[in-house]
Amino acid sequence: MPSCFTLDSAISSSSASDGGRRTAQGQGWPAGVGGFLSSFFSAGAARADGGKPPPDWDAHGLAASALPVPLSRLDGKKRYKVSELAFLDRRTRAAAAAEDPLFGVYTRAQLRDELDALAASGMFDHVTLQTKPKPDGTLGLTVSYAETEWPAVEHFKCINVGGLMAPPDDDEHDMTARERMEHLRRQEREYQQLVRRAKPCIMPEKLQRELQGMVKKQRKVSSGLLKRMAGRIERWYHDEGFQCAQVVSYHGNLDAGEVVEWGHHQGGFVDKLGNVVDGNTSIPLIDRELPHQLRPGHIYNNGAGKQALKNIDSLGLFSTIEVQPRPDETNQGGVIVAIKLKDHDRKSAQVITDWSIVPGSQGRPTLASIQPGGTVSFEHRNICGLKRSLIGSVTSSNLLNPEDDLSFKLEYAHPYLDGIDNRSRNRTFKISCFNSRKLSPIFVAGPNMYEAPPIWVDRIGFKANITESFTKQSKFTYGLVVEEITTRDENNNICTHGSRQLPSGALSMIGPPTTLSGTGVDRMAFLQANITRDNTKFINGATIGDRCIFQMDQGLGIGSKNPFFNRHQLTVTKFINLNKQEKGPRKPPPAVLALHGRYAGCVGDLPSYDAFALGGPHSVRGYGMGELGASRNLLEVATELSVPITVKNRHTQVYAFAEHGTDLGSSKDVKGNPTEFFRRVGHGSSYGVGVELGAVRAICRFACSTVAKSYAIFGVYIGS
Repeated sequence: MPSCFTLDSAISSSSASDGGRRTAQGQGWPAGVGGFLSSFFSAGAARADGGKPPPDWDAHGLAASALPVPLSRLDGKKRYKVSELAFLDRRTRAAAAAEDPLFGVYTRAQLRDELDALAASGMFDHVTLQTKPKPDGTLGLTVSYAETEWPAVEHFKCINVGGLMAPPDDDEHDMTARERMEHLRRQEREYQQLVRRAKPCIMPEKLQRELQGMVKKQRKVSSGLLKRMAGRIERWYHDEGFQCAQVVSYHGNLDAGEVVEWGHHQGGFVDKLGNVVDGNTSIPLIDRELPHQLRPGHIYNNGAGKQALKNIDSLGLFSTIEVQPRPDETNQGGVIVAIKLKDHDRKSAQVITDWSIVPGSQGRPTLASIQPGGTVSFEHRNICGLKRSLIGSVTSSNLLNPEDDLSFKLEYAHPYLDGIDNRSRNRTFKISCFNSRKLSPIFVAGPNMYEAPPIWVDRIGFKANITESFTKQSKFTYGLVVEEITTRDENNNICTHGSRQLPSGALSMIGPPTTLSGTGVDRMAFLQANITRDNTKFINGATIGDRCIFQMDQGLGIGSKNPFFNRHQLTVTKFINLNKQEKGPRKPPPAVLALHGRYAGCVGDLPSYDAFALGGPHSVRGYGMGELGASRNLLEVATELSVPITVKNRHTQVYAFAEHGTDLGSSKDVKGNPTEFFRRVGHGSSYGVGVELGAVRAICRFACSTVAKSYAIFGVYIGS
């Protein structure tokens, strides 16, 4: 007996691909081992080739007795029902019951075949089978055995035999002694070649040392030791997501073998009835989304399959995605992964209408106008099967006469700018035409003033940019923006200056200029760049990690009064997992401390509509948009602590936050000083507490500044 031993295993997607398993050297579990007896000994053996007979059975016809009855006394024509199965180890004299005895109906020949299979396996010595007649006409079976033991093992190593597994052996019963000897020699040569061609083992060193410790502790190798080692190996693979892994054979050397590669992947599309058809999407486009571990020559892992599902779903091109692994019939131990996809509709159009409801003369709700507002949109996605898209939308508060406040957007996206086959770079080109209208937060009154007349900012132009993705979340965008900006009052007239209401009720029209040119209309062109570094992740619904965003706009001196400027801002946010909560199903979210900082500044020409507004839901919570001021530079800091709690077996969270923002004294550097004109302070703080129940968030906020007294606001919100 050599002083080296081998335990080989392989990944396959089915444990019943053949009637039994045999080793390259004829040792281990032979093809006959696989019935109910071997189920107790084997680490996952399949059923015997003959299978179980029909459920009809015959009474044994013997006198019920505590004394065992030899197998030879059973009637060969009867079908006996087994109702008790016990195993007796002659060395330890310990009895054990089968975990899954597989009680059933068997003939005497089938019971003898089971006994012969165990005896011929080489794993047990002196195997005997005794029957015990029961009063109800069934049989009890007792299997006596002694585990085969081999000399002490001096050497142990791990190899990967996946995808190299030898086909099942030919039947040796019809061979002569000479042919059988040649067959065994050929098997030995094939096995040695398999070991030389084996790939590196992926089991960690810690596990390999644990297996070595099991061997050294027992010294002699027994079938029980092999079973424990096989169970430990399979448990590690299953815990790591290799659900197809199983030990399939024991060899005469103890190199702990391991697991397979998968054969290849197949992609296909299905129609509404599930029939395979030609799809609209390029196969190379799908192939580039597959994880590296899900490619030919690598070990199949459930985690890689789930990642492939997630990556393909992120394309947004398919309504149905199925990842189906199956055994490769042409490559023993290999796996074929079939990916079935169903395309979304490539063209779509949608009309959304809405009516505004306001209080009537007697407080009853009534329509503000019978003329509906709404949005008309269309989309043509996956052009040429390469994920290119053309999207357009038109929005107006009066669809019957949309000239007053018409806004539109038309965007064309061209991904994989460097080609689908170039996987080193992932760049997307986008060009869009837009016409948008937003309420300016610069021309709003302070907390101690009457409400100021609103100023609307209309922008019309086009933007072309290229986005390069480094990871799924981190990217770099750069491009050109050309636009015309028009400021209008609430009557849709061009407005050149801001205004405020005097105590007398009259309007002061000598406010800050609304545009750089002073005419109410500006035209400009500038370069824009944005880089995002984001390594955040979700742990049980909570965001953990870091996010950093830097944006810069560089004026080109083209347009009204040749604007030349550099506008920039940096945002840094960190989410800290305070209690080191691990990710897992049904686990609560971690306690999270969020730290946030934002700096923004501008050098050069700065029109009022591009000044930085201080205050609002994304600036300093507790204040309205721009309520604290309008500045050339600003600094914001914020922190929030959220703690999970359980209410009626449901996870929720309570949180507290504090925020502060300041204009760094730069409000006076904005043309016309909107902060001073509208009597705003230029800095402020807020703090508060809240509770979140699903999508409902209740917040009690406190806001304070040097001009306005502290005040509290309580609100209930849907969403974050």
